[in-house]
Amino acid sequence: MTSTPASAAPSAAAAGTLTIGGDLKVHRLGFGAMRITGPGVWGPPPDRAAAVRVLRRALELGVNLIDTADSYGPHVSEEIIAEALHPYPPGLVIATKGGLTRSGPGNWGRDGRPAHLRAACEGSLRRLRLARIDLYQLHAVDPNVPLTESLGELARLQSEGKIRHIGVSNVSAAEFASARRTVTVVSVQNRYNVADRGSEDVLKECEAAEIAFIPWFPLGAGRDAANAQHVLAWLLARSPVMLPIPGTSSVAHLEENVAAAAVRLSVQQKDALGGARQ
Repeated sequence: MTSTPASAAPSAAAAGTLTIGGDLKVHRLGFGAMRITGPGVWGPPPDRAAAVRVLRRALELGVNLIDTADSYGPHVSEEIIAEALHPYPPGLVIATKGGLTRSGPGNWGRDGRPAHLRAACEGSLRRLRLARIDLYQLHAVDPNVPLTESLGELARLQSEGKIRHIGVSNVSAAEFASARRTVTVVSVQNRYNVADRGSEDVLKECEAAEIAFIPWFPLGAGRDAANAQHVLAWLLARSPVMLPIPGTSSVAHLEENVAAAAVRLSVQQKDALGGARQ
């Protein structure tokens, strides 16, 4: 595949905008930077220069929210983002996450202890070359640590000016409710796609409170370009608070994904993908 010429390039702006936390206005199609690492989300990518090109092309296509985590690599994704995009242009939101640990390719552990989250956040600040992270998300709830303790540390980091807004990820409806009683939550990042709507209850709560819902693994069953675009278009039509972040290590696939921002599905197409929202 070849890159789309700049004059004919799609734009993430066609997806419309969403304001996170009252002051972060972003286009409703972001970029998830997990796949710019090595196999198993471990180590460096096979072609680092290609990863840099993907990130820079994302910005050219109007993407102004990049989502990453300290555990992607670990650290690799954040380092490449800074290499490719720093100094960051005005309006670009870098969202990252902390609370997962890595012991090898495909292996993920949880650590929500305050000391770990502080070290994770401060490490992300250094790698991303930021004085403050616009959106910092608890990557997952640690069953061995009270959620109030984990989020309490993020609140302290926020009061110190190291975090602008707090989000949560991989939460149940009950955990989401608990988080909202502890801190001001501006985003939820849960798995959600046409084939897996297990977080429908959380999505509804986000919609009612006008909190951004960032679905990870948004393509789900979407495999070829046309189906992937329709899947992303379905998500965008599903809820005004939906903010998909499809990731890729390919410029061509990036352009195909961003083109979904301009796709408008018919009622029949929505039904075929799992039913239109009434």
